Amino acid sequence: MNSKQKLLDQRYMRMARIWAENSYCERRKVGALLVKNKMIISDGYNGTPSGFENKCEDENNMSKPYVLHAEANAITKVARSHNSSEGATLYVTASPCMECAKLIIQSGIKRVVYGEEYRIMDGVELLERAGIEVELLLLEELHQSK
Repeated sequence: MNSKQKLLDQRYMRMARIWAENSYCERRKVGALLVKNKMIISDGYNGTPSGFENKCEDENNMSKPYVLHAEANAITKVARSHNSSEGATLYVTASPCMECAKLIIQSGIKRVVYGEEYRIMDGVELLERAGIEVELLLLEELHQSK
């Protein structure tokens, strides 16, 4: 990978991390950006569906079953627009889960850059199996590259 692409990756990942701050979830805030031809075509963060109370956790501090992941929000948002995610890069602050990996594959995204590993990595394994380029760009490295 060339140094210009690495610099762009770092910048988009910093933006995804800032976007994660929009999440109302208390346990974990995740942000995602979909980029195509150096243009942000969609964004997302984890949260409840439109029209629902902005509270992600139940009384036991567990995520409610209908909370959408950042990747799913970004993908469905672009699906409702006139853009296409075909060939795009997804920047997401945490590694995708299995369900989001399936959406990523089906939406034609060709590259995923994520900022930290989740304890279950089956989503990343599925993406790699599908031939999608996957790269870990540690969020800690972003502090050193400003």
